[in-house]
Amino acid sequence: MDRAENSAALRAATVGQRRAADAPRTADAPNTFADALSARYGHPVEPGSLPIGPVVEAMLQHRSVRAYLDRPLPAGTLELLVAAAQSAASSSNLQAWSVVAVEDPDRKARLSRLANDQAHIRDCPLFLVWIADLSRLDRNAQALGETAAANRYLEMFLVAAIDAALAAQNAALAAESMGLGTVYIGAMRNRPEEVAAELGLPPDAVAVFGLCVGYADPAKLSGVKPRLPQSVVLHRERYRTEGEREAVAGYDAAMRAFQAAQKMSDLDWSRRSAARVAGPQSLSGRDRLREALSALGFGLA
Repeated sequence: MDRAENSAALRAATVGQRRAADAPRTADAPNTFADALSARYGHPVEPGSLPIGPVVEAMLQHRSVRAYLDRPLPAGTLELLVAAAQSAASSSNLQAWSVVAVEDPDRKARLSRLANDQAHIRDCPLFLVWIADLSRLDRNAQALGETAAANRYLEMFLVAAIDAALAAQNAALAAESMGLGTVYIGAMRNRPEEVAAELGLPPDAVAVFGLCVGYADPAKLSGVKPRLPQSVVLHRERYRTEGEREAVAGYDAAMRAFQAAQKMSDLDWSRRSAARVAGPQSLSGRDRLREALSALGFGLA
């Protein structure tokens, strides 16, 4: 896409975003900032007197969307999401990430099979695969007659993975501001070599997660899932664990209420999270991630 086409696509997406912003709220959308804040924690919360804008409101209303309408995205949506992604912070401006936009139904189906056969990968109109990408830095150094020996170290893989995560979250927030729904797909790491082959990735590039994008099916839209209380995740000056077990017990209760309202299976967060970290068998194949990264060209010295 040349500069003129890119500009036209971005203009089209901006018009679509304005129309989405003018659209009426869904039936279960919070009516006030206090409602949104209370939904995020699963109990009434007073928001205080800070001035709150639409960006924070959109953040608080985030939910994972796993059911999508068969409705195409407005022209220019992809380009606008990438522009938002490229507006994220980047370590030393290395921009050590890429994204592969997948719209072909057959390729989405193959990627779905590599990710526990998740139907929403097949059903969403746009599937974005975010790449921790050191290969571009390799090529740039080679073109200048330099080495890229630092890329063999764990630090550089972390730089690339963090850059990709920051970029993707910007894109997700932009999508939600346009009235779209999203859900992250960590299962892109279940079989990374096969995902790399499917996407034609060069050495020193690996898919770290995917992102489904599309219009949510309102009939299957879940509520806003409560998060841990701030007393568990916020530490002032030094890390402290006093009161953590009591706060987690309160969160388990909030999650049980959420699950009951959503007609979901009843399982405490504490039990679910303990099962998730019980051993390598709970990692869905990702226990061999170091081996896979090595096979894909990454050094982790």
